[in-house]
Amino acid sequence: MNAKFSKFLGLFLAVALIASLAVGCDGTDDEATDEGTDEGTTEEVVDVPTSDIMAAMVTDTGGLGDKSFNDLSYAGLEQAEAELGVSIKALESNEIADYEPNVDDLVAADYDVIFTVGFLMTDVTDKKAAEYPDVFFGGIDQFSAEPAMNQAGLLFKEHEAAYLAGVVAGLATLDTEMDDRINAENIIGFVGGMDIPPVEKFEVGFTLGAKSVNPDVQVISLYAGTFDDQAKGKELALSLIDQGADVIHAAAGLTGVGSITACQERGALFIGVDADQYLTVDGSGDVMLTSVVKRVDQAVFQTVKAVVDGTFVGGTNTEFGLAEDGVGLAPYHDFEDVVSADIKAAVDAARADILSGAIVVGSSRDAL
Repeated sequence: MNAKFSKFLGLFLAVALIASLAVGCDGTDDEATDEGTDEGTTEEVVDVPTSDIMAAMVTDTGGLGDKSFNDLSYAGLEQAEAELGVSIKALESNEIADYEPNVDDLVAADYDVIFTVGFLMTDVTDKKAAEYPDVFFGGIDQFSAEPAMNQAGLLFKEHEAAYLAGVVAGLATLDTEMDDRINAENIIGFVGGMDIPPVEKFEVGFTLGAKSVNPDVQVISLYAGTFDDQAKGKELALSLIDQGADVIHAAAGLTGVGSITACQERGALFIGVDADQYLTVDGSGDVMLTSVVKRVDQAVFQTVKAVVDGTFVGGTNTEFGLAEDGVGLAPYHDFEDVVSADIKAAVDAARADILSGAIVVGSSRDAL
């Protein structure tokens, strides 16, 4: 086996990721002082790390700028560049046919670790990990039945955090005093990108959470069939609003940004996805109730760090949920003072029940 693969910590990747997600990363740089002046002034000298490791990613068709998990993946690479001194690169995929040649191009350029972003790249990752055993592969949102020893699947329990968002939406749609955009209908909506398992988990968790606190709520789900069509996302959200939905959650990448615009123009509240979209989508604060957050950036960073440290362990699929702080809800931001204490208490209770095992959130439509 290639000398890169250190096996003395058989579960290091899972443990390191969980630990980092729980406590965050220490971004403190080493400092030195220079007292070379008569006045005794000091000058900070930043110790910039260097590494021979080269890390890269292949986006899904949403590309960079999706304000979602492609951007989060790249943020993890940027953190690795800043804190570990690795060289980084991202290749964008305009269509599914680009996945495989993009990986080949990065291997030809001698990149040591490659992240393939998105469920749709699972087969390509399996194939290329076997084809290039000296390259480390991290598959975002990918489960491999037989991952190679240079391959790690990095997955998330989106349904757990989406359940909490459903609790917020299910109660908010009943609270007409919270915001004048809440109507008399008991209807909320979901916009999905492609109908694939990770997006299904968002839909199912959101629906189950809403119905746990509001059994009579109607949840209308529409799918765009794409992650990169803002116009389609706007069209679907407008349709939901026309049908009476006043709170909409989108798990659709760049497509979902169009849904935000629809909420702003037609008068509804929005729940974001992956990143805290209040921070990543400029001017969205007037409708952004909260976001369902996935810590993809930290999964990427810690995987690169394991490669740099020589402790990467492949042949694994690791899933991160509420317990590992791998998913969660973003702050309410501009809605902090208008979201009721009852809604906040219901979210806290649901989170506690998921963590204790009293609630096991379903991840497929079979649970609905």
